[in-house]
Amino acid sequence: MVLPNQLTTLRLILSPVFFFLFLSENPVHKQIALVVYFIAAITDWYDGWLARKFNYITNWGKFMDPLADKALTSAAFLAFVFLDVLQLWMVLVIIVRDFLITGLRIYADLQNKPFVTNKLAKVKTFAQMIFIFYLLIFFTLKTVGPVQSRYGEILDLLTNLKFINYSMLIITLFTFYTGVVYLVKNKNLFKGMFA
Repeated sequence: MVLPNQLTTLRLILSPVFFFLFLSENPVHKQIALVVYFIAAITDWYDGWLARKFNYITNWGKFMDPLADKALTSAAFLAFVFLDVLQLWMVLVIIVRDFLITGLRIYADLQNKPFVTNKLAKVKTFAQMIFIFYLLIFFTLKTVGPVQSRYGEILDLLTNLKFINYSMLIITLFTFYTGVVYLVKNKNLFKGMFA
């Protein structure tokens, strides 16, 4: 198995590890979870760079890499649902949209059929990642005693649930919109899956 595929496998393994660590009552586990997420996110960038630079492109990688990406982001979103930070319905909209479009793209690749891409999707992915890192960093900082005691008021302001939910609503609606655009642009491909 080539290195990019090994990194993809590592990202799949780290997703549930992050999830369970972040939901732990132990503050140290939450802090470790942040490090785990950063490592997993770095493997996402690095395996893509390796695959393009050295042409380590395999059918397995085409199939598993996007799924590993979605598994990682889904784990983060769901963790914050369990912590009563995010609303479940918003997270479900994002997860269903992302896995649906990823599945459609994988189907197109495997069938050697054209898949019309959408530049807005890159903006969507960037917005999701920035939002997740924002939540992870500031909620983790709240578990660090000295930081919480000194900057508690600022952290409470930055983790205000009303602000977070309005931000999440914008990301959810934008994610849904990009999914609709994908389906419209690839409607013939989508129909072909059920023909």
